Amino acid sequence: MKDASIRVVGIDPGLAITGVGIIDINGSNCRPVYCGCIVTKKELPAHIRLKQLYESFNGIIAKYGPGCMAIEELFFNTNVKTALLVGQARGVLMLAATNNSLEVYQYTPLQVKQAIVGYGRATKEQIKYMLKTILCLKTASCLPKMMPGTLLA
Repeated sequence: MKDASIRVVGIDPGLAITGVGIIDINGSNCRPVYCGCIVTKKELPAHIRLKQLYESFNGIIAKYGPGCMAIEELFFNTNVKTALLVGQARGVLMLAATNNSLEVYQYTPLQVKQAIVGYGRATKEQIKYMLKTILCLKTASCLPKMMPGTLLA
């Protein structure tokens, strides 16, 4: 029987820090592959940071070979400048995915929480607990800050 697994890269976009998680899904089984983040230096101009984000994400795609990308949709933010920067980061990440022939799926934070915890208003602690359980992790140490695989762009 043919292996029906798929490798998915999940993205929590940001210009300063972009969270990246990669899992292999085979039926109802999920196996973690990579957990990390891409960090850009705030003292650099936005266009340089966006280029670094794009190049770093391309490197992750090349190394891990995901078949599709799930990315968080931008939610309304009272800080317009932050919302614009996150929107630009989402744009370069979706461009990188599309240039690498990945299907792109977009989800709101509410949808993500509903799928993981079963409750759309779940706390970060509840999400970490469920991810630890779903992915059979002994510790959730990579989940809060995603630092083990940090890439400084």
